[in-house]
Amino acid sequence: MKALHSFGFPVLRFNFRGTGLSQGEHDHGVGEVDDVLAALDWLDSEFHLPLVFAGFSFGAAVGMRAACGDARVQALIGAGTPVAPVAADTEEPRVYRYEFLEECRKPKLLISGARDQFGPRGKLEALLNLIPEPKKLVVIEGADHFFEGRLRELREAIEAWLREAVIPQPSALS
Repeated sequence: MKALHSFGFPVLRFNFRGTGLSQGEHDHGVGEVDDVLAALDWLDSEFHLPLVFAGFSFGAAVGMRAACGDARVQALIGAGTPVAPVAADTEEPRVYRYEFLEECRKPKLLISGARDQFGPRGKLEALLNLIPEPKKLVVIEGADHFFEGRLRELREAIEAWLREAVIPQPSALS
């Protein structure tokens, strides 16, 4: 959020249905795609700027699915993108699929901690091999799934990629 904001992008952070104080119930990634599309609609109606999607963990998996096919979204960032099954105490293990990325030609950045149990480097590299350019994987040494103690490195990686990917900055779009 801070990296995108520092480039002049308006930022919207929200909870998916059934999380925190939000209304509704968790929909296993189906209704949550609609949540992301509603957020993109709001950002577009309020700011009329190119959009960059950034999501963390489940939000990355669901949000990239919504953002790939949305012409308003110029680029995608997935932090802590889960590629290994995630077992929860009360439900079946979550298995994430990313076939939709095979047709996504937008700039894509995946960032993972070297110790992320849900995003093992080998599986992320295998995913990257299946998707078209432009794409980049950044692995932050010493970081876990939540980037505990490594948020500065996470922000720096996003900022460097935004400059490198030649994403137009909103302040330059008048």
